[in-house]
Amino acid sequence: MTPQITVLDAGGQYTHLIARKVRELGVYAEVQPSETSAAELAGCKGIVISGGPASVYEPASPRIDPEALTAGPAVLGICYGQQLIAHLLGGSVRKGEKGEYGLAKLHVTQPGALLDGLDDFEQIWMNHRDLVETPPLGFAVLGSTETCAVAAIGDDARRIYGVQFHPEVVHTRRGVQVLKNFLFEICGCEKDWNPTGQVEEIEEQIRRAAAGRNIFFFVSGGVDSTVAYTLCLQALGPERVYGIYVDTGLMREGETEFVQRIFTGLGAKAFHVESAAGQFLEALTDVTDPEEKRHIVGEEFVQVQERVLETEHFLDGNWILGQGTIYPDTIESGGTAKADLIKTHHNRVAGIQRLIESNRLVEPLTSFYKDEVRALGRQLGIPDELLERHPFPGPGLAIRCLCSTVSLPVKRADSGWILPILSVGVQGDSRSYRHVLALEDFPIEPETATHLINRLSTVNRAVVRVASRAPLAQLEVLPAHLTKERLARLRAADAIVRRLSQESGFEREVWQFPVVLIPLGVAAHPDSVVLRPVHSVDGMTAQSIRMSAELLDRLTAELLTVAGVGAVFYDLTHKPPGTIEWE
Repeated sequence: MTPQITVLDAGGQYTHLIARKVRELGVYAEVQPSETSAAELAGCKGIVISGGPASVYEPASPRIDPEALTAGPAVLGICYGQQLIAHLLGGSVRKGEKGEYGLAKLHVTQPGALLDGLDDFEQIWMNHRDLVETPPLGFAVLGSTETCAVAAIGDDARRIYGVQFHPEVVHTRRGVQVLKNFLFEICGCEKDWNPTGQVEEIEEQIRRAAAGRNIFFFVSGGVDSTVAYTLCLQALGPERVYGIYVDTGLMREGETEFVQRIFTGLGAKAFHVESAAGQFLEALTDVTDPEEKRHIVGEEFVQVQERVLETEHFLDGNWILGQGTIYPDTIESGGTAKADLIKTHHNRVAGIQRLIESNRLVEPLTSFYKDEVRALGRQLGIPDELLERHPFPGPGLAIRCLCSTVSLPVKRADSGWILPILSVGVQGDSRSYRHVLALEDFPIEPETATHLINRLSTVNRAVVRVASRAPLAQLEVLPAHLTKERLARLRAADAIVRRLSQESGFEREVWQFPVVLIPLGVAAHPDSVVLRPVHSVDGMTAQSIRMSAELLDRLTAELLTVAGVGAVFYDLTHKPPGTIEWE
């Protein structure tokens, strides 16, 4: 198909999300490199320039063919895309006094064709540091925020528009309306795309990739790998698909038994549990860096794979590896040409790359997001008890159990306390690894936390103390490693949170609920538990969600009975600026 809309990739974390949203509106869209020539874009009705981590005034930053702005298709620049339009057409772009990450309020001053139908004030999602200071000649300023005077621009005569916010993410409440205005009112697109009925097409792609070979899966029991496994099962039959579950010792309580029961119900005939807890724990001893943890877990998986395959004689060329990789995994790992690496995923480490290079890999879900994967799962008849489970990271509890090699006290800040703990964030489409701001007393609204994070350049995450055995000022980060004792502590805390969340119904109100163990406390109680409930659609953005005071009190009381736990914190951070997982 010829795309009506082409999304030019400037390295943004949400590049493919833009294309997906356009397709959801019934218009076929494709993603192409930002430097695609104007001649190649001439057949489109519209061009969208994505966001990205670079600054337009840097020499090596992504560019577009300037003639694309006059070639005929309408143009919409998003975030970096707006800045690039302004820069190329004679406007000015500068670095902002502070970043703007997360929820913001857009004041629509001149709706025009792009913002038609929006109210005077709208909730939007920002993720930027740079901003347009002066729009080019002929452009009207369509909207602003408290810290961004030029949040939307437009030139109706040339059909060129820009927005500093992200209409493609679910947290921009009327973002779909903005995209509809661009597609149908400005570009004149017609509906030509229907994404339903994709199961048959995916299964045919699996058969082509297998090319007569069988497929082996290392399944986690999560939604993604289970849906991918089931697609292969239906495409090739149970005799040609082999499932292996690796017990890494980094899983939740009761996980192995749950996975065995589910896969038996799916019709799996060849299913094996490989116990490797000692191998993983030994490899992770003394490791504190989150990227190194992810690399090690990925490489250990490859070693287990190779050992199992050699034992089972599956290295004769008749077998290929299947994986449940979904789109956000590849994006956050620098999966588009100019995207910044946010975090290394266990299924994109060097060992997996070698399998890709030898043409021995099938990943049926790399174009899909979590909500779409669940929809596919329902078509396949996978039970809701699995499909409705919260996502769980491939490296397991290893990246929810933070470690430290030093002893450091907390430090007073004007708005709280700076914890000498580093967590991963995503700010302005780039990876950040910064300290955590701890606030003193619950409750505090997530929007307040967002404001404080934007104000402090040294932090990317804010938590609030719910309860602690000692005053916050007396807590310190203590040396701690990934040990059986600490993993058992985290596993016990996680089990409490899951049980009470299920009993109360809160589990159904959130998309994911990571429970994190941080080495913050006093000698008798060296660890703290952080609660991280979030709402999301696809994992690309997320909002911190508040729970009822009654449930929080019950959780806190039980968590403080876990040996070694001396404090409970609540993570108030949206994504951005903080990733959903801490590491």
